[in-house]
Amino acid sequence: MQNPLLAISPLSGRYQQKLTDLETYLSEFGLIKMRLFVEIKWLIFICNKLKLTGSRPLKPAEVEKLMQIHAYFDIKEADQVKEIEKTTNHDVKAIEYYLKNKLAELELSDLTEFVHFGCTSEDINNLSYGLITKKTLENQLIPQIENLLANLETLAQNTKTTSMMGRTHGQPASPTTMGKEMINFASRIKRKLQQLKSQKIEGKFNGATGNFNAHHITYNNIDWIKESQNFIEELDLKPNLFTTQIEPHDSFVELFANLRHLNYIALDFATDMWSYISLNYFKQITVAGEIGSSTMPHKVNPIDFENGEGNLEIANGLFEVLERRLAQSRLQRDLSDSTIQRNIGSALGYTFLGLSSILKGLSKVQINE
Repeated sequence: MQNPLLAISPLSGRYQQKLTDLETYLSEFGLIKMRLFVEIKWLIFICNKLKLTGSRPLKPAEVEKLMQIHAYFDIKEADQVKEIEKTTNHDVKAIEYYLKNKLAELELSDLTEFVHFGCTSEDINNLSYGLITKKTLENQLIPQIENLLANLETLAQNTKTTSMMGRTHGQPASPTTMGKEMINFASRIKRKLQQLKSQKIEGKFNGATGNFNAHHITYNNIDWIKESQNFIEELDLKPNLFTTQIEPHDSFVELFANLRHLNYIALDFATDMWSYISLNYFKQITVAGEIGSSTMPHKVNPIDFENGEGNLEIANGLFEVLERRLAQSRLQRDLSDSTIQRNIGSALGYTFLGLSSILKGLSKVQINE
């Protein structure tokens, strides 16, 4: 593995240890593994659900063997895919060849010609990006947002009777309580959390220009619209039947807009906490061994809230580009979205990092009654 000191991005360098849980989904390895998962699930669907002429039903033991290809896929196996890609110069085609090689090893070569049947690479890619984004949300970001919400609600409860001078336009104003100000933020975050939990990511699986051309020519007895829906729903994504070669990314744009809004609320909270600390409404708990300033060691700087601000600003800059650019595609397909989608992981990574910093900052403050 590359030394983090040599990483160009701070996500893979300075902050790598804080983001190891996200690597499972958002790294290049995570994307390759998810593509392999989609290819395997499609092959099983062809054999056991569609029962296409020329294929055959798979025994339970054979299905297990296929799923183990994905389960035991590791960095060494991913290196094999990248080696194949040196020849194909096509990342998804390399996955197809890799899987065909694995079928030969498992004595399942009779299934080889059904690997990637009817698929354009975007069929595999859009579902893979949908799944890695969905799993990152469900397993990492949403639990983290719930943690932030719980901390805010606890702080609000503990300070609901703690009176303080309000500040409007930065000037002393009518009194309020710290608890009331904290529950304001909790309410806003709770609303965004509910929206994120209810949001569905869409996927498509309909061939080169979205018309099931190859599917219909080879097997015109199959209701491909219905079966495409069934396959996408089996992956727990929402089918989008009206597409070009690419899924138009509208559900991603909506998701990123919601995450960007959540980040702005978190930014608002971080800057208010910075101000409350500056006003001495909160004291910061010192940590043994930590230095507040290289030249003024008596200080305890609110660096966690400042780091949270910075990382959420970067995340939102990336989300803005993703929202604006993913909503566009020339005619039936252009490839500009491909390189842009590779930055979804960075946007989610900076969001996770920013929220983590704010949570750390919260753990180190104490109300100055």
